[in-house]
Amino acid sequence: MAAAVAVGALSMAACTTTGPDTASAPRADATTLNTRANSALERLYQTAPGSKEMVQRARGVLIFPSVIGGSFVVGVEHGRGVLRINGRNHSYYSTTGASIGWQAGGQSKAVIYVFNTQEALDKFVNSNGWSVGADATVAAGKIGANGSIDTTTAQAPVTSYVLTNAGLEAGVSLQGSKITKVVE
Repeated sequence: MAAAVAVGALSMAACTTTGPDTASAPRADATTLNTRANSALERLYQTAPGSKEMVQRARGVLIFPSVIGGSFVVGVEHGRGVLRINGRNHSYYSTTGASIGWQAGGQSKAVIYVFNTQEALDKFVNSNGWSVGADATVAAGKIGANGSIDTTTAQAPVTSYVLTNAGLEAGVSLQGSKITKVVE
C-alpha cells in the first residue's frame, strides 16, 4: 500500500503542467472571485427552482465557485470563496479537504453553503477555522419530487449544494472540509 502511494505521488508530480519559472500561480482577485460567485449562484438558481428565494431568506451564503481537486489514492481539494450577508460581501474564505481510498482523477465543482439560521451564521463567522462535520452539521441540499428545493433540508441550520458540470450533485458529503478566513 505504501509503495502504491509513493508511486502514485511521484507519477502525479511528474504530470505537472507548470514550468519551473511559475513558482506560484496568481490568486484570483476579489473582482474575479465575485464574478465567479455570481455565476455559481445563477447556475444554482437555474438548476434548482426555489433556490433563489431560499438564498434571499438565508442569513448568509458562502460561495466557493471553483473547488479544484485531484486524487490518486490520496485526494485533495482547494478553493477560495466569499461570504455574503444580506447580499453584500462580508469576508473571503478558503476551503481545503482531503480523502484517502481507491480513487483517481480530478474535478472542479462549485460548493455553496446556505446559513439558514442566525445562530449557525454567528458560530461560523466567530470561529477560528470551521470543519464540516466537526464544528457543524451540514445538510446536503436535495431536490424534491416536484423538481424544487426540498423544504426539509432547506430548514436545516446549514445546507450545502454542490454543482458540477452535469448540474446539482445529489447527496455529496463535504465531511472533513476545513474552511478558514482569508486575511488579505
